Amino acid sequence: MQLYCNSLTSYKRLDTLEVKVGDLLIGNHHPIRIQTMTTTDTMDTAATVAQTIRCIEAGAELVRITAPSKKEAENLLEIKKELRRQGYHTPLVADIHFTPNAAEIAARIVEKVRINPGNYVDKKKFETLDYTDAEYQEEIDRIRERFTPLVKICQDHGTAMRIGTNHGSLSDRIMSRYGDTPMGMVESAMEFLRIAEDLSYRNIILSMKASNPQVMVQAYRLLVQTMQQELGHCYPLHLGVTEAGDGEDGRIKSAIGIGTLLEDGVGDTIRVSLTEDPEFELPVCRDIVKRYTNRTATPEATSAPLIQVLYSPFNYKRRETEQVENIGAKQVPVVVADYSAATNLQPTDLVAIGYTYDEPSDKWNIADAAADYIYTGDNLPSFGLPGTLRVVTNAGNRASLADKADYIPYFDTAAYLTAYKAGQTAKENFVAVNCDNLDAPAITALLEAATEKAFAAQTVLATYAGGPTAMANIRRFFTLLLERNIDIPVIIHSISKNETADEHLIHHATEAGALLLDGFGDGLWLANSADVASQRTTLNNIAFGILQATRTRISKTEYISCPSCGRTLFDLQETTARIRAVTHHLKGVKIAIMGCIVNGPGEMADADFGYVGSGVGKITLYRGKEIVKRGLNSDVAVNELINLIRENGMWVEKN
Repeated sequence: MQLYCNSLTSYKRLDTLEVKVGDLLIGNHHPIRIQTMTTTDTMDTAATVAQTIRCIEAGAELVRITAPSKKEAENLLEIKKELRRQGYHTPLVADIHFTPNAAEIAARIVEKVRINPGNYVDKKKFETLDYTDAEYQEEIDRIRERFTPLVKICQDHGTAMRIGTNHGSLSDRIMSRYGDTPMGMVESAMEFLRIAEDLSYRNIILSMKASNPQVMVQAYRLLVQTMQQELGHCYPLHLGVTEAGDGEDGRIKSAIGIGTLLEDGVGDTIRVSLTEDPEFELPVCRDIVKRYTNRTATPEATSAPLIQVLYSPFNYKRRETEQVENIGAKQVPVVVADYSAATNLQPTDLVAIGYTYDEPSDKWNIADAAADYIYTGDNLPSFGLPGTLRVVTNAGNRASLADKADYIPYFDTAAYLTAYKAGQTAKENFVAVNCDNLDAPAITALLEAATEKAFAAQTVLATYAGGPTAMANIRRFFTLLLERNIDIPVIIHSISKNETADEHLIHHATEAGALLLDGFGDGLWLANSADVASQRTTLNNIAFGILQATRTRISKTEYISCPSCGRTLFDLQETTARIRAVTHHLKGVKIAIMGCIVNGPGEMADADFGYVGSGVGKITLYRGKEIVKRGLNSDVAVNELINLIRENGMWVEKN
């Protein structure tokens, strides 16, 4: 199987063509560029200019502005003139959806235009049609006829283009042949790219965005593979998770999708799409990109480069394992909370990880996002724990106890092998595996012993690594397990040595999320180098957020919320907050909140319910992709959404 990157065990940027956007060079090993999109009305020149300047001063290297019709496209000239008059020369990107005429106007004005191949020519009616090969080719010819004038204008004016596929807005024609799949996303873009190649126009960047990081990552990987096989070269890639939402969840989802690809050297410019003012997207972009700013090509982690794998990076399949207690097999991934620095553990300390002790009733209240294990190092709790929470303690500490039954020993690799041979292990054992040196004798011996049934039945591995290729080193260890048919469950122990809370989040979401998206990992154990009590709630939330975003363990409501832009027909941030306030307890329900019909039924492909702006102060409600109620006043629409959820049997009352 040809891979989508140079190697899975070392870091090297993907070779791409070079694209010029104004004076900015993208791809061909130039720095990864960061960008955002304005949320103002494009016809409000002063407001758009002011927000664009704020974005530039916050670090944006490109700024995208919506141009849904000819009048907005024409006003880009006034916006550009005013920015230049004030001394700002950052390239501008026109965002086009349904209107080729607007794209042709904008391409004469700004440095780059973005088109969506799903709706640039095709009209989406959510119809399933059967096409003969001849009929399908007729549709391609129609695209060529309508797309060629834009390509010619871009060539004449030196304008760059982004062909930006969105998972939720694939055309009915693509859906009919390829379905709602990553391959359909790739083919949607390739239809346009082939036409541009025929016309010798290569100043193109591509994107494959989805609200589901798993779909997004698979689509980009398939796109790279398709370009390599069909064209013999790759175009630069714009990375982003669309409709990521707001707050911690939006940042986690974005870091997983974008970071997973950047770890493999794939990606040349990024945008983090948050339901927040665009200035707040840029610090997140910087935190993601700076992980790679000074990362040079690294040597292979082992003597044999990993260029062939026994799993598919294009289709999700969880690694099959034996079950050890509640870890592995078909069990949801567990969460381990690190309390090794807590020298005097009290019941109140467990509130941070979802356990609240009620003294009058002598009962524990357990949240949906409650950790499954705590690691206490050389310490032990002096009170009765909730029955669902298990304790992992250092093996030497456990060995000194008279009553060992309630404690799981944590060994280093060599010590575990010795204890196993001496018959001094427990029913369940955690074993630390340092993946930075997989040629170490202890790792070799571990892999040999792990083929024994008795060994596998009592062992849980906790993998960790440090340095810039930590994720790749752990992934290499997983491939060794696959090669040897070792089915021991593995917990991903992600250790962040960063300085800020935002950097910790990006680190864990990228390193652990990337592995989970490939089907690796039966649990998460997140730790920061500076272990303080105030971080435990955040780490627990991040762990469950990563599992939710990778769709490996659902513990809360999921919101698919677009960032505001000039098309938005209501206050998106305020409305998202109102809907979240009344629905956050609906575990597993997916709710899309879309500012306008452009980002409506298509973009919310994964959602159970949709709340979509359909006019000023007007809302249309969806069940899946089906319109249920149209033209509701916004002051009653949230209550109507609740009623719709009730009618579909997915509402539960808050405790």
